Amino acid sequence: MDFFPIFLNLKGKTCLVVGGGEVAVRKTSVLLQSGAKVKVVSPELCMELRKLEIEHLPEKFADTHLDGMTLAIAATDDRAVNVAVSEAAKQRNIPVNVVDNPDLCSFVMPSILDRSPLVVAFSTGGASPVLARLLRARFESLIPEGYGRLAAFAARFRDKVKAKIAKPSERRLFWEEIFEGRVAEEVLIGNEKKAEALLEERIEKNESHRGEVYLVGAGPGDPDLLTFRALRLMHKADVVLYDNLVSKPILEMTRRDAARIYVGKKKSDHAMPQEEINELLVRLALEGKRVLRLKGGDPFIFGRGGEEIEKLSSRGIAFQVVPGITAASGVSSYAGIPLTHRDHAQSCVFVTGHLKDNSMDLDWEMLARPRQTVVVYMGLTGIDFLCSKLVEHGLPASTPAAVVQQGTTRNQKVLTGTLGNLAEVTRAAKLTPPTLIIVGGVVSLREKLSWFEPD
Repeated sequence: MDFFPIFLNLKGKTCLVVGGGEVAVRKTSVLLQSGAKVKVVSPELCMELRKLEIEHLPEKFADTHLDGMTLAIAATDDRAVNVAVSEAAKQRNIPVNVVDNPDLCSFVMPSILDRSPLVVAFSTGGASPVLARLLRARFESLIPEGYGRLAAFAARFRDKVKAKIAKPSERRLFWEEIFEGRVAEEVLIGNEKKAEALLEERIEKNESHRGEVYLVGAGPGDPDLLTFRALRLMHKADVVLYDNLVSKPILEMTRRDAARIYVGKKKSDHAMPQEEINELLVRLALEGKRVLRLKGGDPFIFGRGGEEIEKLSSRGIAFQVVPGITAASGVSSYAGIPLTHRDHAQSCVFVTGHLKDNSMDLDWEMLARPRQTVVVYMGLTGIDFLCSKLVEHGLPASTPAAVVQQGTTRNQKVLTGTLGNLAEVTRAAKLTPPTLIIVGGVVSLREKLSWFEPD
């Protein structure tokens, strides 16, 4: 994070703008909207600036113009002047922004979506202001004017709720329930009297919050593959239990103040046995927590999600299950390998190469059938055994095969070969988990169909 996001209260404070053109108009207007008093230093002013309620100093910039200023903005097309404003302000520890010159800034001006008292600011740290404005435009339709009224409505009841509900964690749960329920809907459509009555009733009842578990599939790694429902629950959870296969960018999309507990499993390295994970989910939910169980891929495909919700169900714990794009589907797509194709494969089989007893005791005759695709999860360690067994049971050694490392991410690496040489090719490349193995004629299509080639 190059710049720390912060909102300043400028009401009644004096700010300096250096410059008299169109850019100065935009910056001055924003300052005035925030309640600031603005002094503009410029030998001349454009017509739009003359219409604004400012104090004009018709002269060239001097260090003394910064006396008593809360912040300063340099908005001229003269670099020497901009540099002088920047250096003088920094010497006095006055926040300074130089338009289109991030290197000279101690703060940057964001693109603002104003739904006062709700304000959303978008910034690229000066890297691409146009992109920030485009994002703001997109969010304008997602955050209608009514959300400003909702924020003001909630402010009227803050003290009353705080007096009734002492614990901050319980208050947060209370307000989240309000903002996602009928009270908020009534405010948004303009029925504030009805919303007040409903909220008063809810405050008086002050029912304790029941815990819940969200079993969410995080997909194969690319955050863009998350579902809307997954994102919504990721933002609600109080505690996050996450696996080794959950990518860092996805983990960072969970609520920032949520507790995070790593419960991943690697070969010969289990951070927490499955039985303990099951018990932890129960305990946290019984404490009233909303628990996010975040799993790579899909929780019901080699994710042991079924075992976890069996435990939750037996203890009467409420839960939701959100499917995720499983690695076989996501990784194969990003690698340019279709799982089925009428010229190569009419069926597809998913198997795991890592069983409870660390063996690979699979139905080899079924896997070695022609014109099908075999996808092997967690099979890197036993790749020699896997390939030899498939050949032994009837697949030609020339059968196309591929190994994909960290599929769908910027670190994706795809190796192709045949059952006869795939193990050797993989060892030479020194691949490490997570990987996915794909066997079948569809692998031969990669050269034609590959579209995702990360740097």
